[in-house]
Amino acid sequence: MTALGIIVVAAGFLAPTYDLRAISALLPAAMLIGLILLAVALLIRDQRKASAGVDAPPMTQAPKRVIGAFLLIVCYALATDFIGFYVSTALTIPLVAWIFGYRNPLGLLIATVIVVGTIWAIFDFGMSQDFPTGRFWGR
Repeated sequence: MTALGIIVVAAGFLAPTYDLRAISALLPAAMLIGLILLAVALLIRDQRKASAGVDAPPMTQAPKRVIGAFLLIVCYALATDFIGFYVSTALTIPLVAWIFGYRNPLGLLIATVIVVGTIWAIFDFGMSQDFPTGRFWGR
């Protein structure tokens, strides 16, 4: 069931990439197609195990963590729309690391600077791709 949900959601997010310029759509489309392929592999593996009579173990031992992670992803997507990609990413990286137990402020700062800086260097500076600036700051 999880694999089918992943396929449906990823396919839903894949459809809007057709309206983007090819260079802008490349990364999200590749990631979504990869996610769909992994979900298909998961589905095939689960079906093979089911046909062999193997009981399926629960997908997770901590469903609240899975739900929390999903909510974080939804909040990140909404934040990207409202306050922009770079600000959202700079806030989300340390938040997620903190929630999952990494508490070193210097490490959080360094990781955030490295990730956001690398994204900026590759996509904005190197490829001249603009990320969403958010509704609050203008597009």
